[in-house]
Amino acid sequence: MTSHYAEEQNQVTVTLSGSIYVEDAAGLRERLIDYIDKGYNRFLINVAGVDYIDSSGLGVLVAIHKRAVQNHGKVIIKGLNGMVKELFELTRLNKVFELQ
Repeated sequence: MTSHYAEEQNQVTVTLSGSIYVEDAAGLRERLIDYIDKGYNRFLINVAGVDYIDSSGLGVLVAIHKRAVQNHGKVIIKGLNGMVKELFELTRLNKVFELQ
């Protein structure tokens, strides 16, 4: 997995690519929680380049969504396609997140 982070105003844009497995999820969670601790509460997560995400990766997105909402923010998922889109639909996470 590769990741790129950009901050603007109160939003963090995260661009992910490759496959997201358990070993990637911990680092992603830690980085996103650092942003929440700094006061950010809006996240735009671009997954257009992600070809696979496991349950731990989905768990990170759900946990960050929960923390962002508690801080009056939100998580937007952008670029769902292929297997990742199917997984979001299967787990009904497409009903939890705002999608672009």
